[in-house]
Amino acid sequence: MNKTKNNLLTPTRYALSLGAYLLFAIAVIFFAPCLGSESISIKTAINDLIHNDISNDSQILFQQRLPRIILGFLVGASLAVTGSVFQVVLRNPLAAPSTLGITGGATIGAVLAILTPAINLHFWIFSPLQLFSLIGAIFSVFIIYFIARKTLGLSMHTLLLAGVTINILCQAFVILFSYIASPDILLTMNRWMMGGLDIVGYRELAILPPLLLPGLGILFMQTPSLNHMAMGRQLAIGQGVDVHSVQKWTFIGGSLCTAGAICLAGPIAFVGLLAPHAVRKLSGNDHRIILPAAFLAGGAFLVLCDTIARTILRPNEIPVGIITAIFGGTFFIWLLISKKNDN
Repeated sequence: MNKTKNNLLTPTRYALSLGAYLLFAIAVIFFAPCLGSESISIKTAINDLIHNDISNDSQILFQQRLPRIILGFLVGASLAVTGSVFQVVLRNPLAAPSTLGITGGATIGAVLAILTPAINLHFWIFSPLQLFSLIGAIFSVFIIYFIARKTLGLSMHTLLLAGVTINILCQAFVILFSYIASPDILLTMNRWMMGGLDIVGYRELAILPPLLLPGLGILFMQTPSLNHMAMGRQLAIGQGVDVHSVQKWTFIGGSLCTAGAICLAGPIAFVGLLAPHAVRKLSGNDHRIILPAAFLAGGAFLVLCDTIARTILRPNEIPVGIITAIFGGTFFIWLLISKKNDN
């Protein structure tokens, strides 16, 4: 996209662009429940709901597939918006929700919960694994914030290095725990680390709003400042942007979104990288369109990947993280080739 096109975000172009992403998201959400390891009749399931009856079709649709689709959309949307903002604030096109060490902390928490099943610690509707994962994510956020904090705000350079270092340390501990774990526990650990959306019912979805709503709200509130920050720190300051405040609040908002997504779905890779780059490729660099478009595209993308994971080897399922990694790696190879050709 050329700069002229990026700067001409008229109301008509904004509505048409966002409308296209919305139609894509609606299409994916509409067709995803129709597909799965077991064939069902959507018409029968809806009739059962209307007449307050229970059948195999209605149970599969309303207790398994719809909660899974809702979870997939919210997780994908949150990771995509977080990745979009981090890439600007950190001035790194490879920045993603996993960059700042939050994923590593959540993984360590989940692994500890799997290794110590005797500690059957519950809180509200959190299972021990979800609770330990959330605690690990929050703990890593505090460590990284403490390391990167300085007198006038956050050091983005230190923040990035601290996040990468925390991730490396967490990976080292995961390898150590994997080495000493029994085969059945090792299998559970590996399965969680591949990411997944396999929930039953709506109870677990109640975990998301207290984390995702404030996180997404904070990130969307930074939209007016992000276009200035994309042009450079000094230019942003010259335009009256409180850079330190934007950096602090995006870190807090992104941490809330990432922690909420990971504690339920595990460390799903590439969504926070692929969706923002795809949106920028299609719609330019104006963050007034990037953030809502990434929200819709990221959510629809993860639902689509999960639908493939549920159906490609039916009746068996594969972890959705494998599908996102395949799509993400392929996309970035194509992106690098296209940039090389442009040069």
